[in-house]
Amino acid sequence: MPKPHGFTYEFMYERLGAQCLVITHPGRTAATPRGARAEKFPAEVGSGDAQLVMARWNGSYTFGNERTARNRPRNRR
Repeated sequence: MPKPHGFTYEFMYERLGAQCLVITHPGRTAATPRGARAEKFPAEVGSGDAQLVMARWNGSYTFGNERTARNRPRNRR
């Protein structure tokens, strides 16, 4: 499974009023966790791979079996 890439993050304090984290993927907003969830982000990024953490928080975390499932005979139509 290839590693996720292309994710960036930025904390937006002044623009959105509260602690807000904006995760983007190639220029588009992918997720905006706020409050307590956003406060946990720096600790989790510091303990592991930042790209993988952002992909997981975004919900676009793939498991690597999509291609093999698509090629199975029962899924070909």
